[in-house]
Amino acid sequence: MVTLKHLSVEDPDDYSSPPVPDADFTEITAVTVTHRRPTPDTREMLLSRTNNLALSLVLLVGCYSAILVPALIPSDPLSGANDNQHTDMVLLNRSASLLVQPCHPGWCVSRLLSLDSSSDLQNIPVFLQSGIAADRPIPWDLAPPLGLQGCDERVARALASLTHPGLPPSLGGRGRGGGCRRCVVVGSGGVLHGSHLGSHIDQYDVIIRMNNAPVSGFERDAGSRTTVRLMYPEGAPLSPSEYRHTSLVTLVVYKCLDLDWLTSVITKQPLSWWSKLWFWRDIVENIPLKPENIQILNPEIMHKTGIALQRYTQQQRKLVPTLGASAVVMALQLCDEVSLAGFGYDLQHPGARLHYYESLSMDAIKAQVVHDVNAEKLFLRELVAAGVLTDLTGAL
Repeated sequence: MVTLKHLSVEDPDDYSSPPVPDADFTEITAVTVTHRRPTPDTREMLLSRTNNLALSLVLLVGCYSAILVPALIPSDPLSGANDNQHTDMVLLNRSASLLVQPCHPGWCVSRLLSLDSSSDLQNIPVFLQSGIAADRPIPWDLAPPLGLQGCDERVARALASLTHPGLPPSLGGRGRGGGCRRCVVVGSGGVLHGSHLGSHIDQYDVIIRMNNAPVSGFERDAGSRTTVRLMYPEGAPLSPSEYRHTSLVTLVVYKCLDLDWLTSVITKQPLSWWSKLWFWRDIVENIPLKPENIQILNPEIMHKTGIALQRYTQQQRKLVPTLGASAVVMALQLCDEVSLAGFGYDLQHPGARLHYYESLSMDAIKAQVVHDVNAEKLFLRELVAAGVLTDLTGAL
């Protein structure tokens, strides 16, 4: 009985407590009930329950906020995504409706005549050939790319290496079988990214691209065929795959040495190491196309384009147009109807995508000082407003 008393009154968590005097069993029970303190485990359990309750309330409030706040306040990213999807559908519908309509012969020429500022942008020979200087005012007194000053011997060698200089039979007349022909000039602008216009682009009679703008891997937005690729040596695609489904590559002469490069590509005679030093980046030494699929752009195209741009700029120097603007003027010589895709720089949003094939931002365009992109945008915008051109991607 004594042992039971001692076991009952001794605090198992405090072994230093003095023993309780002897008492009967009833008294021991009373003492045990009256004087037992909460153990540390009990206190921790109470605190844990309090913390869990507070945490549960916080989580509950957070869940309700996550559900109710988006419903009450529209989310900007989601709204932007819906707007983009709506814009894409508008562009696709516009492009599809244009393609199902019959082609209008002489459409661009008739519209150009209504513009005094652009009436001289027609009947320009597109490709360079022997004897063209005799009956056309080619600006031989201007340096490339607006002329061919100082390039006489190199021009002669390059033309001699071409098997069919001048307008190829495939581009003669108008359209397939001599009918009405439609052109699309595919720019490199980021607006083309996600456009899904590739299948529409492939339906045009003539598809014009510039420099190394890639096709492989971007067929959904940019299409898969190329009729004419305008390029200079440093801008020529390095990958052989980019020349697949390409009918014609056309050299744009920016310096007389570019003609030596073209002759080397055609004749398979490599350039000297000294000549290679004058190119500002690596150049392709072999193009997997036959000589009959290579041409030289008539510099009068660049010259006339530059004159047209001068009306839209405050710069006094002679403007060097981009290949994109020059390609548009070239297309006006080849086709009855001309559309644009991937044109227009969004300079109001510096973080926007500059090109459809890379993540470079719009800020990078500020680094270039050769071209006047604002003047070109005004020039193209006026042609679109006059109905000369159709802007498929709507960024002008």
